[in-house]
Amino acid sequence: MSGPLSGIVILEIGHMLAGPYCGMLLADLGAEVIKIEPPEGDIARRVSPHTVGSHNAYFASLNRSKKSVVLDLASAAGQSALRALAARANALITNLRPSAIRKLGLTYDALKDSNPKLVCVALTGYGLEGSYADRPAYDYVIQALTGVMAITGEPGGPPAKTGYSAVDNSAGMMGALGLLAKIVEGKGGQIDLSMYDVMLSQLNYLAGAWLNAGERAERMPRSAHPYIVPAQIFETSDGWLVVFISHDDFWRRFCGEVGRPEWLTDERFATMAARRSNRDAVLAALEPLFLGDSTASWSARLAPLGVVVAPVETLEQALASDLVREREMVVQIECAGGAIRAVGNPIRIAGAQRRFGPPPLLGEHNALLLEGLAAGAVSAAHKKSQGG
Repeated sequence: MSGPLSGIVILEIGHMLAGPYCGMLLADLGAEVIKIEPPEGDIARRVSPHTVGSHNAYFASLNRSKKSVVLDLASAAGQSALRALAARANALITNLRPSAIRKLGLTYDALKDSNPKLVCVALTGYGLEGSYADRPAYDYVIQALTGVMAITGEPGGPPAKTGYSAVDNSAGMMGALGLLAKIVEGKGGQIDLSMYDVMLSQLNYLAGAWLNAGERAERMPRSAHPYIVPAQIFETSDGWLVVFISHDDFWRRFCGEVGRPEWLTDERFATMAARRSNRDAVLAALEPLFLGDSTASWSARLAPLGVVVAPVETLEQALASDLVREREMVVQIECAGGAIRAVGNPIRIAGAQRRFGPPPLLGEHNALLLEGLAAGAVSAAHKKSQGG
C-alpha cells in the first residue's frame, strides 16, 4: 500500500462496523491492516442480501484494502500465531466485548511481552471496566442511553435514531485518532474507547447548556437549531429546503432578495437575538413565503448571495450528484466476479494518490502471512473456514 501510513502494520479483530470501519480508514491511508477472523468469519460477511462476485456488499463497504487470516484464538496454536503477528505490528484494534477481549488475550497487558510498543485499541460499548462493561451495546442502544434518540424527530412524535450508524462510525473514527496519537508518541499501551463516551462527547454544546445553565435539549420542529433563527428545513412548493441564516448580514441579503425590506427594521426580526426571541413570529412569516416557490428556484436565488441554502436530497440523489463526481467520492474497486462501487475516503492529502484494494476473501492471506507460525493449527483453521 502507498500513503502516509505505509509501513504501519495493524491487526484488526472485530466484526460488523466500528472496528472494521476504524481499520478501513487506516488501510485507505496506506497501513497494512491484517484482519484476523474466526473460522466462520466476520458476521458482516453474511449481513446484506446483496453481493458482488464472492463479496457481501455490507462487508465490502467496511473492509476494502485489508488482508484476512483465519485463526482460532481460543486455541494455544491460535494464540501463538497472534503473538507472532503482534510482534511485528504497530497496533491492534478490537471491538469485541470486554470479557471476550480479555479471554482471547487482546489487551496490552496480555501482548506487551511480545511487543512493548504495541498500541491496543478496545472499542467497546461502555469501557473495559465498570458495572456496564459486559452489557450488550449496539448503535441503537447507545443512541437511546445518551439522549440522542430523545432529541431526534419531531416534537410530540416518538424518539428516533439517526438515519445511519452514527455511533459505530464515530467510534471508528475516534479509535483511529487515538491509535495514531499513541503511534506518534512512540509508546505502546492500552486505549479504552467507549461508544457511550464517544456519543456523549458529541453532544458538546447541548450538554454544556444543561450543565452550565440548566437548559434542556429539546426536539425542535423541522430540525430547527436551538439558537439560530431561521436555521431549519422549510417546505417548498415541490419539496424541502434547508435554510441557515447564521448572522445579520446574510439576513439583510435574504430580505432584499425576497422583497421584504421592512423585516430589516422590524424590532422582532432585525437582529439574531430578536429573531431567537421571536421564533414563532419569524417562522409564521417565512413558511408561506417558501411555499410560494420551488426548491430549485429558492436554491438558485439564495445561494449566489452567500445565504446557506440547500435542497434536501435522497442518498441516491447525493451519490449521483455533480459534487460527488467532482470530488470523486464514489470509487470503483475491481475484484474477481465484478467491480465494487463504494464511497471513498474523505481525507485528501496533497501529492498522494488514493488507491483502494478489494476486500479480502475469508482466510485469503493465511499462506502469505502465517507461514511458519503455528503452521499446523493455522492450516486446520483455514481448512475449516473453507468447509473442509
